[in-house]
Amino acid sequence: MPIGVFDSGVGGLTVVAALRRQLPQESILYLGDTARLPYGTKSQLTVERYTRRNIDFLIGRGVKAVVVACNTASALALDGLESPVPIWGVIESGARRAAEVSGGRVGVIATESTIRSGAYELALNRSRDGLQIASHACPLFVPLVEEGWHDDPVAEVIAKRYLAPLLDQGIDTLLLGCTHYPLLGPMLQRVTGDGVQLVDSAQAVTVQVAAELANRGLLSKSDESEHHFCVTDNSERFARIASMVLDTPNVSLELVEV
Repeated sequence: MPIGVFDSGVGGLTVVAALRRQLPQESILYLGDTARLPYGTKSQLTVERYTRRNIDFLIGRGVKAVVVACNTASALALDGLESPVPIWGVIESGARRAAEVSGGRVGVIATESTIRSGAYELALNRSRDGLQIASHACPLFVPLVEEGWHDDPVAEVIAKRYLAPLLDQGIDTLLLGCTHYPLLGPMLQRVTGDGVQLVDSAQAVTVQVAAELANRGLLSKSDESEHHFCVTDNSERFARIASMVLDTPNVSLELVEV
């Protein structure tokens, strides 16, 4: 039985890549809800509806667990959500990791909906007392990544404007509160400088998933794994970026309706 992963677009593939490194024996079923991208500008009710349908789709395909790789969905749609399989979002694990490594000043960048929810601030304060937290919405980052402009001069100009208020407050840690954002990582590190540590929520949730699957006795015992990728709107752009993120030529996509 595979692990199910969903996101609004290509960003969740950073979680898939991390899972493949951490759990090479596990099969993965990925759903990119590309027809309804982006989630970060949608209302909470809409995000809740999309999230429920995506999870139902993955469970219907026989997954043993679900990773909600979308930070917006993790922030707005998981409280009180009932499921017959374990579900993990990316908020808590990313916040715990940032709290562990920070010298005390954490910057959070995410979509408008995630920032507006306050989910990362709450999770950071639960993880550690006394943190100084500065947050900033970066709504242009997701379309830049989806366009494949993750290391383009245009993206760097935008990043400098977005990050200036956080750097002015002296942050020492930058929490990437959207799974699209790790694809901007090298460029963001150039903008922040080496004195600011980047925390990838995709990598953090993978460590949590591995530990909890082991505790539940759900780890695969197979020597082989299979990965399958579904999208709600097929595009050459998605396939091209997926090949880059996963370091796999010719990623095959199944077009589905959710």
